[in-house]
Amino acid sequence: MKTKILSLTALFVIGAASVFAGNKKEKIEVKGNCGMCETRIEKAVKAVDGVSKADWSKETKVLEVTFDDAKTSTYKIEMAVAKAGHDTQHHKAADDVYNKLPGCCKYERAEQKKDSHEGHQH
Repeated sequence: MKTKILSLTALFVIGAASVFAGNKKEKIEVKGNCGMCETRIEKAVKAVDGVSKADWSKETKVLEVTFDDAKTSTYKIEMAVAKAGHDTQHHKAADDVYNKLPGCCKYERAEQKKDSHEGHQH
């Protein structure tokens, strides 16, 4: 009987450990300016299945996110942020989405690299 209880206890502990094994914390740079940006970014990230916590700082421009890496990834999280109108290191928001942001939310965007053939006559 003792061995059965020990086996069940061991299975429970292993099962509980695997529940927490998927939780991952990441920091992602996200462009934005104000409290409205913070609300928009956090709402978009929290809507991603698997995200349990999202906190964006307007001072540091860094999103701290906790998520289950079995359900989502930083790629999917960054895509959700870009769809909301905010650029990340790996994903740029579509111009039409960015242009719809309120004036106070329009952050400085990185210049697009120009084609090296531009301006050359053939």
